[in-house]
Amino acid sequence: MAAALVAGTMAASLLGGTAATAKPYPEPPSTTLSLPSPPGGENVKVLVFHASATEESPVVNAGIEAIETIGLTGPAAGRFKTEATDDGSVFTNATRLGKFNAVVFLTGGGDVLDPEQEAGLEAYVEAGGGFLGIHDAARTEPYSDWFTGLIGARPTTSPATVQRATVEIGDRINPATKNLPLEWKRPDKWLNWATNPTGKVHTVARVREASYKPGTGANGADHPISWCRDYDGGRSFYTGMGGTADSYAETDFRAHLRGALQWTTRISAADCKATIDSNYKAERVTQPNQAGQQDQIGEPHGMVVAPDGRVLYIGRGGGDNSAPVVTDWADPNIGKGLGQIHVYDPKTKKVTLAGALTIFGNKGGGDELIKVEEGLLGIELDPAFETNGWVYLHYTPHSQLNRDTQMAERRVSRFTLDLATNKLDLASEKVLLKWPVQVHSCCHAGGGMAWDSKGNLYIATGDNNSSGFSDGYSGNNPQPNYKGVSFADARRTAGNTNNLNGKILRIHPEPNGTYTLPEGNLFTGEEQAEGGGKTRGEIYVMGVRNPARISIDKKTDILYAGWVGPDAGSPSTVWGPAKYDTFSAITKAGNHGWPFCMGNNQPYRDRNLPDPSKPLGWYNCAAPKNESPNNDGLVNLPPVTGNTIWYSPQGGAPDFPRDANGVPSYKTEEAKYLLPWLKGGGQATMDGPVYRYDAQSASAEKWPEYWDGKWFVGDFYDAAESPRHAVVTDPKTVGKGGLPVHAESLKKIIPVGQGGIRNLMDWKFAPDGSLYVLDYGRGFFTSDNQSALWRVTYKGGAPTPAANNLVRKAAQ
Repeated sequence: MAAALVAGTMAASLLGGTAATAKPYPEPPSTTLSLPSPPGGENVKVLVFHASATEESPVVNAGIEAIETIGLTGPAAGRFKTEATDDGSVFTNATRLGKFNAVVFLTGGGDVLDPEQEAGLEAYVEAGGGFLGIHDAARTEPYSDWFTGLIGARPTTSPATVQRATVEIGDRINPATKNLPLEWKRPDKWLNWATNPTGKVHTVARVREASYKPGTGANGADHPISWCRDYDGGRSFYTGMGGTADSYAETDFRAHLRGALQWTTRISAADCKATIDSNYKAERVTQPNQAGQQDQIGEPHGMVVAPDGRVLYIGRGGGDNSAPVVTDWADPNIGKGLGQIHVYDPKTKKVTLAGALTIFGNKGGGDELIKVEEGLLGIELDPAFETNGWVYLHYTPHSQLNRDTQMAERRVSRFTLDLATNKLDLASEKVLLKWPVQVHSCCHAGGGMAWDSKGNLYIATGDNNSSGFSDGYSGNNPQPNYKGVSFADARRTAGNTNNLNGKILRIHPEPNGTYTLPEGNLFTGEEQAEGGGKTRGEIYVMGVRNPARISIDKKTDILYAGWVGPDAGSPSTVWGPAKYDTFSAITKAGNHGWPFCMGNNQPYRDRNLPDPSKPLGWYNCAAPKNESPNNDGLVNLPPVTGNTIWYSPQGGAPDFPRDANGVPSYKTEEAKYLLPWLKGGGQATMDGPVYRYDAQSASAEKWPEYWDGKWFVGDFYDAAESPRHAVVTDPKTVGKGGLPVHAESLKKIIPVGQGGIRNLMDWKFAPDGSLYVLDYGRGFFTSDNQSALWRVTYKGGAPTPAANNLVRKAAQ
């Protein structure tokens, strides 16, 4: 009889399952065993196997005692009995092995099972048995590919000494980790992995290499330390912790083992599939445009998902490459483009062109008349969209262009969409808010919008400032100007309390097409300091450079935003920090620094007339002053609030030693990178959503509960170390400049590279729990055949074991 078939027959009789099909593992040797059905009810048992091919580990006694104690204490529904042995013949003893719900390998490593015993363990797992490997168990059975798959990874050279390190708990749902600290500081012997298992297993915890000395063979920012997976018919959990006897006396480590054993014994269910790459499917849902048309998609610039699942997405205004572009300021049609609104209906899988606005923004403006970032910039739906069809658009109408002064108007307007035909009534426009913008020199328009639970609309605006004239550092050059407007001085805009550019505005739209101001904005608009009339009451956040995307967590009302930084490739001891692209979790109105400070309150140098090429003093982030000749707002500004994530070409969250006045050294060789999981190069932040899991949804494609509460941050570019991550923030420090406590890459789930989502422009979760992503395409200021709307769905199924396969109903 073929060995694989025998193993399948063994599995069927061992735990009452169906015979397994042949697998691509080496065949175990032929044997004949008839094994009984699994125990359940009050007879849950755990086998602790502790054989070693070399010297038995000193942790064995401590480990056995801890597991015995875990089994005898805690809630009655989670208790079990323990039996320990170092005799491998248990795996060929049908009667004995069939008594156990799970097997723990507390082994010292090496080849401890003979071929028949290996076959018995394999059959046990195939039949639905549970397995828990602890620390050196990863060194056991080194010649078995099947056991390598069971464990998930093999260690390589690792530090021999015990070191205190920080463990990041990314899974807040799994029973093995849900009650552990977000940042779990503990001593252990930390293993490095020959091959990183991320994406093939479900990682529940990672060790932060920056918190200890990992030695040679380190895994880097993504260093899994505990994980699980549904494997070959059974359940496998592995933890690389537990390398010291003292570990087993720790309350938290025992809680970790308790949760792992609850799942492996089938006392409780857990999702061990949520971060396995192959459980996700990314598919393009729009087709390329027909030649000379933009029937499917315009130049992608933003999206929103309606409560019924329809996706409305906008084109900024760039035409396809064949479209004519007017760049002559003497021509009345200079920069004229069409900002399209498309609707994708997932029920019909069809796209409708809902309408198009005539905008200023199809090139023809800005630096050298070849680029401009104005146009159709943002879209949101009214909270009552299902009944009123109201759509809010943030755009720059061509009709308001002043070609002489090279000034334009930005506005937020409300339109009505016919819900039956998906057609936008352009005559229904109600202009809520409008303000002037310069279009003489590109860039920084912003555009994102979002609602909070109180019906307040947030509007992100760029600083409307040139990228030039400051060598890529602070955009604070008071020269040059065009007809009285200093287009290179962001103190005129982002740093100005009396200007709506470079801000996140907050208004409360009213049914009649007007708006009121909610309480709690940064200013009332009626401040009397310094003569009065120097603030705008719409300002919620000031000091942002180019916030293309913002989002609001519907559970907490926390505002999340990302903005693009300046262009300097490295820090300067004269001028200040390099370009920092920024993400921030915002819990209250405030000043986020630009163009005075960036990152975690790292100041720039002031410059002023008569010679802006020569530096003045460093800005004071705690009490910034706007002394620009172009400032018509307050001089004394609110203190700067530190940001959550910032990154440069050199790395994530650069920080420097500071002098007695708090000024960083800005010496590249002295930089410390606080977030090693990311860095930039070509950089353009694209803030994403916070996922909220809907347990009531019947969708089979919704992302799992594992992602609940995680904040998605990304970069337009698909460079290897640019962010496309899900991050976890600490509720104690969120909004106060606290760093994320955990991050994991999404680049295999939201694929990058050839055939993937290369240039991420926007991303939103739909009510059914699937994720939509806009891919900008491969050009700039245009759309091409790679511009597309994508959908990413989960196909891994429900947590395991199923409810009818749990051993105790009381534990459900």
